[in-house]
Amino acid sequence: MAATPRFPTLARAETPRADCLACPHRDTLRAAGRCEPGDRCLVARSGRQIERFLRLNPEFAVACLQDAFWERRAIAVRYAPVEAVRTLAHDRDEAVRRAVVTRLPPEELAAFIGDDDREVRITVASRLPADRLHAMLNDPDYLVRQHVAQRIPHGSLVRLVNDEDREVRKEVARRLPSFVLAKMAHDEDPDVRAIAAVRMLPEDAARMLADPDWRVRLGAVERAPLDAIRTLADDEDRDVREQVHARLNTTRMDQDTP
Repeated sequence: MAATPRFPTLARAETPRADCLACPHRDTLRAAGRCEPGDRCLVARSGRQIERFLRLNPEFAVACLQDAFWERRAIAVRYAPVEAVRTLAHDRDEAVRRAVVTRLPPEELAAFIGDDDREVRITVASRLPADRLHAMLNDPDYLVRQHVAQRIPHGSLVRLVNDEDREVRKEVARRLPSFVLAKMAHDEDPDVRAIAAVRMLPEDAARMLADPDWRVRLGAVERAPLDAIRTLADDEDRDVREQVHARLNTTRMDQDTP
């Protein structure tokens, strides 16, 4: 009886290969070494092969923009001139539109603010001029608003202080100027308050020393005045106590150094 293999043999996926006999480029490009069956091929239903082909032969990209295969259109967008790419602004496939918004100049992206696809809108939020991002403050998807929060000017960022999603508010806490962060002192999420506490003005951070969450108190200890943090020398949390002692000791050593 033959021994049973210790490990199962995995079938190797076959590389898609197009029929070269039916390819219009058989006697031109292939003869010149500009395409290769199973490797660089424009007519294969393989994104990798199409990408390799167009990288070497970008002059074929424009002709592919109206192709029936969505992946061929999306890849062609990367290599076609911008003026030709504009014709796919309303393409039925979201992957194609995502490729389009990576190619268009930022000042032309406002038309995609209401796109049905979240990834399209995220790309728009990453590339749209910052002073025009206010139009995306109320996007229904939190990931889009999170990208908006990373780039929008501080004057408009305040409008996201009470956003319904904690990840958005965390971005706000990372970027708001210190003198405005007191607005986030009572946020319902301790992670948001902790981020805010470590960046607040010292007098605002001092008020965070009484927060019920140890992470918030720990952040506040780094910013609050020394006289205020002494009240936490016996805090119930060890990390907070150690941070208080570290700050006090460092200050004492600096004062003792001639």
